[in-house]
Amino acid sequence: MSFQLDTGICQRINSATPNEDELFGHSHTLQVLSLKKVGKQQENTNLPSDRYRIVLSDGAHFLQAMLATQLNDMVVEEHLKRYTVVCVERLSCNYVQEKRLIIIMALRILGQEDKKIGEPVPIDTNTTHSEAPTPAPEKPLRQPTAQSTSNSNASTPSASRPPQRGNWHPIEGLSPYQNNWTIKARVTQKSELKSYSNARGEGKVFNVTFMDETGEIRATAFNAIADNLYPKLEEGKVYYVSKGKVNLAKKKFSNVQNDFEITLEAKSEIEECLETSNLPMIKYSFVTLQELQDLPKDSTCDVIGILKDYGDVSEITSRATSRTMKKRELTLVDKSGFSVRLTLWGNQAENFSPDEQNPVIAFKGVKVGDYGGRSLGMVASATMTQNPDIPESHALRGWYDSAGSESTFQSHSNANGSFTGSGGAGFNRAELKPLLEMKLEANRIPDSDEKPVYFSTRATVMHIRSENIAYPACETCNKKVVEEGDSWRCDKCDKILSRPTYRYIMSFAVSDHTGQAWFHGFNDVGNTLFGKSANEITEIKDSDDAQYNLILAKACCKSYNFLLRAKRDSYNDNNRIRYGVSRILPLNYKEENEAC
Repeated sequence: MSFQLDTGICQRINSATPNEDELFGHSHTLQVLSLKKVGKQQENTNLPSDRYRIVLSDGAHFLQAMLATQLNDMVVEEHLKRYTVVCVERLSCNYVQEKRLIIIMALRILGQEDKKIGEPVPIDTNTTHSEAPTPAPEKPLRQPTAQSTSNSNASTPSASRPPQRGNWHPIEGLSPYQNNWTIKARVTQKSELKSYSNARGEGKVFNVTFMDETGEIRATAFNAIADNLYPKLEEGKVYYVSKGKVNLAKKKFSNVQNDFEITLEAKSEIEECLETSNLPMIKYSFVTLQELQDLPKDSTCDVIGILKDYGDVSEITSRATSRTMKKRELTLVDKSGFSVRLTLWGNQAENFSPDEQNPVIAFKGVKVGDYGGRSLGMVASATMTQNPDIPESHALRGWYDSAGSESTFQSHSNANGSFTGSGGAGFNRAELKPLLEMKLEANRIPDSDEKPVYFSTRATVMHIRSENIAYPACETCNKKVVEEGDSWRCDKCDKILSRPTYRYIMSFAVSDHTGQAWFHGFNDVGNTLFGKSANEITEIKDSDDAQYNLILAKACCKSYNFLLRAKRDSYNDNNRIRYGVSRILPLNYKEENEAC
């Protein structure tokens, strides 16, 4: 098959100015003469991604360009190689350190030739780079020095000095080796303005995510610069951004898919752009709620679902910092038939209000957890959008209104598939295992595996250890307190208590028709078994042994449904499986009968 190349187009591209949108957005048939990797991805993920230099020919001349990273797969999978004929559908022309840079943004493969078409020659025969000459163009027009230096602080530049249309840099082309760049990008996420304190002192910080058609990048501002820029940047709006410092990205603080990030400085310039065409709002890569079980803990993902239910704002105390945090839990469902619990934190939890009953909500960059089964949590870089105008949202809305509202949904477990919420959160009668089968499965947990495995079972309490049935705890943090004379001291909270609050810590034997096992439980378990608080039981234990033993005896010979958390641990140099009770549920005989 013979191909007709667009003769003369290389010269036109080489001499074009950056704002010739018609030329750069039009399709051109060209041939690949060579491909060369100019950056190598190492195991260290802080290093930049592979970049490919491509030489294109129109049959008469050839020119050099860079291949956009989203097209790398074509090279890796060898669809794009030497002598491939392509239809270049979109180009970008930028200046990097006053040198022209052509970037191939989109192309389509037409076919493969065995040899070079025509006898292409360099556009500029005087250049020293014979492989792919790129003569330096005239420098873009600049405003007088007085105007360009009139704004030394990070702020909106003068309206008389807007960046030239088309003369901006693609986000994916940013690197620490460039100083003079301007990006045109939409703010897709903006964090809260937070205060921090460390060994170097106190300060303020916030970050935003900028996105254009080539990719996204995270930008951070500190202290006075953060105070100045925070009210000027709004989610959803488009800005010209320049004169920031490009550094290697700190991956542990961001889930943005870019090897670099921007630090906004005092000299940084930001101007709102009213021409917002061809810039995406947010790029999603959704996974279904069912697919969450295949994702590793602490990874991030994008999900979209129907808000089935949401709780009130509550407060918890962080174990790491002892600070009080506000949280709110949402329940999401989707067409996969699964539900998941998603946690909002801080101001987002307090200010959350659904736009309508059961809205569609899209989340970008939420964190995957495994507490009590698969769960999701918002992080600083995550975004939440109600009823987004995207095809996935419209499809989900139609499904829920027509049939989904009457469906039942499964929640996730770390093992054994999924567990429905019938009869209690996390327990599923369909997954009941006899004690012997459960123990055989648990014994197959590798010694090196630190992840728990969850089981549902039904068993009868046969014996409760009477020693150390409760411990003295701090009423604030629930940690064990130490008696000092007539008072009690909490080392964690660093305070003195007049009396402790007792909490259950129990070991008890259970059995069924296949065998016996020892379970371990905490406060909720004791409250269910005895119907009394640990304070009451401790008082009876200290004052009346006979009544205490009678209470223990009455708690035995009763059957319960259990959700168990099985995990390997070591005790006195013995490796064993420990069965912790995550849920204990008294039998509901009506539900048990209906389940038969």
